[in-house]
Amino acid sequence: MAWGANIPGRPGKVTNCQIGVFAAYVSSKGHAFVDRALYLPRSWTADPERLAAAHVPEGTAFATKPALAVKMIERALAACMPFAWVAADAVYGVGDIEQVLRRAGKGYVLGVKDDHRFGSWGDKPVVAGTAAQIANDLDPAGWQRLPAGQGTKGERLHDWAYFELADFEADEYVDGATGTWTRGLLIRRHLAGDDLAFFTTWCPAGTTIETLVGGEGHRWAIEDSFETAKNELGLDHNETRSWHGWHRHVSLVMLAFAMLAAIRTRANAAPPKRAWTRPRA
Repeated sequence: MAWGANIPGRPGKVTNCQIGVFAAYVSSKGHAFVDRALYLPRSWTADPERLAAAHVPEGTAFATKPALAVKMIERALAACMPFAWVAADAVYGVGDIEQVLRRAGKGYVLGVKDDHRFGSWGDKPVVAGTAAQIANDLDPAGWQRLPAGQGTKGERLHDWAYFELADFEADEYVDGATGTWTRGLLIRRHLAGDDLAFFTTWCPAGTTIETLVGGEGHRWAIEDSFETAKNELGLDHNETRSWHGWHRHVSLVMLAFAMLAAIRTRANAAPPKRAWTRPRA
């Protein structure tokens, strides 16, 4: 699964906008939105009259974007949605998301900022400092060029480095669970320059860097989904002024997107082979 926020462009002035947090489900057959939440800033949740005018349900309190994502994860788990990994950008690499996913036995690749601190312990090689410091001290031979999946122009190649930081027994988070999980740091470097991105990771022990890179690459699906939903389905073509209006519009766009994804998958699938029959004399 992948998380992202649909944030309007910043024109350099105060403007009306709506910010939504979205979850997309990604599989080998395609991807589609599966959940959404309207983000309300504190200036809204602290103004009862404004909430009432927009028909926001009573009791709605301020929630950060990571907190909204946690609720989505909990809904996905309650619905027994079959997913193994969660990927998200640096907005979501904080808060309770890590603990919720660890207790659920799900792997993750979550973006963090360059000042996020990491440290290794146990029998792992010594690693300590901020993500940026660790990347700066990295031996040039420690980078690997790997694809994070297919994009519109072919493979999305970047340079990657991975540090295993510590191992944990699964029963530390889930009673009766077995197996060992590894916490780590994944770093991505753009081929055209020194732009870096950092990710905190959680995965079964022995997981390869290729698997982690592929998991992070699933986050591209949320960006592709936003682009398609805006250009083809009118995600941002609305003038809703109420809680219910926003949710209805967005839900219809999500449904239309899912239908397009299903049609695309069927169209790209190989036609079924016709059974050969002996011609009659």
